[in-house]
Amino acid sequence: MTTGAPPPSARKRSRARSLAPLGIAAWLVLEVWLLILVAGAAGGFTVLALLVGGAVLGAAVIKRAGRRAFRTLTETLQQQQAGAVPAQDAGSTGNGFLMLGGVLLMIPGLLSDAAGLLLLLPPVRAWAGRYAERSLDRRVKAAVAGSFGDAFQQARMHRPDGKVVQGEVIRDDTARQSRPYGDDDPRPPLTR
Repeated sequence: MTTGAPPPSARKRSRARSLAPLGIAAWLVLEVWLLILVAGAAGGFTVLALLVGGAVLGAAVIKRAGRRAFRTLTETLQQQQAGAVPAQDAGSTGNGFLMLGGVLLMIPGLLSDAAGLLLLLPPVRAWAGRYAERSLDRRVKAAVAGSFGDAFQQARMHRPDGKVVQGEVIRDDTARQSRPYGDDDPRPPLTR
């Protein structure tokens, strides 16, 4: 038995990444339980109508948001070609969250439908946009705090196979020039 330094530990997962599978499983179980509960109270046809209605409404929301985003893109490109600085249209913000609301409506389940309907409300979309922007700004500032060289060093040190080779390479060019490899063999000594 050898004693020495403990084996290098793998990078720890964040708490959110560790709990995400459990959260998704709980969400799926809750969705199924709610569908069964509603089917018992109102009937299976009502549940089917709710699911189909949510899918149709979600498709309509996604189509509307996509058209609005494409129209905004077309107007912006036309303004740029004309040489004008495109102005930010207040009505065009939030298309991403509007589309997310449509997707949540299309996913079968009552909780996802409720979340999708909430994202259809402009104040909720505005709050979600501000929250996402602040969160992204914090992450970008944290990433920029280190230099590019530090990021490269970290990526190199944490290779997937877990091997880390530490050391230095010292090149003595003057000794190499004074000592040729040999006239008959052009290869360096380490590759013979």
